[in-house]
Amino acid sequence: MLKEGQIHIPSGCAISGIFSKSGRRVSGDAIIRSIAPMHDRSNGLGGGFAGYGIYPQYADSYAFHLFYDTPEARKACETYLEGFFDVVSYEKIPTRRIPSITHEPMIWRYFLSPKKTVLEESQLDEKEYVVQRVLHVNAQIEGAFVFSSGKNMGVFKAVGFPEDVGEFYRLDEYAGYSWTAHGRYPTNTPGWWGGAHPFALLDCTVVHNGEISSYDANRRFIEMFGYACTLKTDTEAITYIIDYLVRKRGLTLEETAGVIAAPFWSTIAAMPEPQRTRAAYLRNAFSSLLINGPFSILVGFDGGMMALNDRLKLRSMVVGEKDDMVYFASEECAIRVISPELDRIWSPGGGQPVVVTLEPEAAKRLGIQLKGGEA
Repeated sequence: MLKEGQIHIPSGCAISGIFSKSGRRVSGDAIIRSIAPMHDRSNGLGGGFAGYGIYPQYADSYAFHLFYDTPEARKACETYLEGFFDVVSYEKIPTRRIPSITHEPMIWRYFLSPKKTVLEESQLDEKEYVVQRVLHVNAQIEGAFVFSSGKNMGVFKAVGFPEDVGEFYRLDEYAGYSWTAHGRYPTNTPGWWGGAHPFALLDCTVVHNGEISSYDANRRFIEMFGYACTLKTDTEAITYIIDYLVRKRGLTLEETAGVIAAPFWSTIAAMPEPQRTRAAYLRNAFSSLLINGPFSILVGFDGGMMALNDRLKLRSMVVGEKDDMVYFASEECAIRVISPELDRIWSPGGGQPVVVTLEPEAAKRLGIQLKGGEA
């Protein structure tokens, strides 16, 4: 019989992030090397990456990445998309054969621009127009799944260990100013290609280590606003919550963190004004979006990244800085392997967001309007 201390149980999942504040494009090989030392935090049932700035030649188009189960699903989806978008370019996403990755679906990408007349007739703003198309495909077209839909960025994910997934997608051939990575250790859901992290909607991507005990309450609330949680996973709900709070309600990233990892009432009571009034308003107005349970997340978005622990800090998170680079990871080894010498390294407090953004000149050069905040 095994006794306590004779078996090691990893603290679930691995996350890693790389960000260049100067907008310098970094090879995807770096993020693969970062996630690889945390191999034992995964069990081979899911790995994935998100890269920003990787499609400069199509920077003005929405890059849709899709999984298809059948040729019929692909035909139905393409017919639907052609009714709403002008197709700038499309192709199979290049991959290389990796023995450990099997049963892959058909994997395609499309660079799309909304049809102007259809967009005008819809009376929607452009981002909501795109979101509704994504949600329709994922809920209504059987065998088709949009797993990435932002501009000049893309998600790459599969069933497998993350370092194998990175090799499968040939990420060493891409370069971006921002990368996140995830190694999955699912406990309540089966491993399948769409269920791997990151989860994405428009430019927002989420990788997540932990388990959300408030999932049903969070899901019921967010679905009242048009989101369909078709995958039945907590990370999908987190992605939609962030999209709702930031894009639809106009909250800052720091305020969004104050909703999903809300301060305790005793902490709010000790805040000076006007922070106390604002924090109390957010806690009351969005009480159903408080995320309970252990978690650490990395949120990627155009021009920046946010790291956040649950308010009790029940999952690990380390942040390092070197020159213009900022690194995030579940373990320090994932940072040191790609940047042995650091200017600064620390662990954020529970519920305390770390937001890093491009320098203004870099954002201007890339045509990105920043959401605000910095490390």
